[in-house]
Amino acid sequence: MTSVLFDAPGPKAKTRYLWLGALATLLVVGVVAFVIIRFAESGQFTAAKWQIFTFPLVQQTILQATGATLSAFATAAVLSLAVGVILAVGKLSDHKWVSVPCYWFVELFRAVPLLILMMIIYYGLPTLGIQGITPFTAVVAGLTLYNGSVLAEVFRAGIESLPKGQREAGVAIGLRKSGVMLHILFPQASRAMLPVIISQLVVILKDTALGFIVTYNEVLFQAKFFGSQAQYGSPIVPAAIVAAVIYVGLCLILAAIAKYVEKQLSHSKKLAKGGPAPVAVAEKVNLESQ
Repeated sequence: MTSVLFDAPGPKAKTRYLWLGALATLLVVGVVAFVIIRFAESGQFTAAKWQIFTFPLVQQTILQATGATLSAFATAAVLSLAVGVILAVGKLSDHKWVSVPCYWFVELFRAVPLLILMMIIYYGLPTLGIQGITPFTAVVAGLTLYNGSVLAEVFRAGIESLPKGQREAGVAIGLRKSGVMLHILFPQASRAMLPVIISQLVVILKDTALGFIVTYNEVLFQAKFFGSQAQYGSPIVPAAIVAAVIYVGLCLILAAIAKYVEKQLSHSKKLAKGGPAPVAVAEKVNLESQ
């Protein structure tokens, strides 16, 4: 019995993999235990270090920072998806005056580091006379430009990976290119690229932490502020742990939502297996529009 990529392991190979897995697990547990012990010896788990996080006002501030993080993420995620779709369609256009600018736009903003992009928007644009840029605007604009460019490549690759017969059949029944894209290509590509899209949304969520550079009041900004309070022993490590727990929790919630959406789509796909093909659906839409 063989798998797609390599021969199935035999009894000796399975035993060897088991020992290697156990050794790797012990190594990871040992490193984590060493870090925890060092934190304990340096007093990072004492009540004095964590006292600041027992105050209701501090807890309220952290909740507000979490809300600010989610607000920036939600806005940037929606705008990034919209920009990604527009740029992907633009790159696939037959008109050079549309595809060439979209190509260079994607290549430019994919190459610029997100942190530098936020700093340029927040600190650089006001020097050019563009006023009224808030930290929220800088964070959302930076996330949108960068992740929109990345998602554009995701959508483009997903659309171009579909069989050419799908496009040709749509054109053959009289659909315009926009109709082929809307009714045939894009629905299939979005389903195929859903795992990549979700992973990029997780990246957007985590990248909101870069907003502390432009003084955006998000989780990491508040963690840095509370961790620098000398009157409470400068609890840098406890503040970092609190911020990490919040980010991990938000990412797990997003992953759970993604799993649910993926399960629903796969379920609807199974139900539609006996239904009409995408081209047949598009033909129906074309007839109804006429």
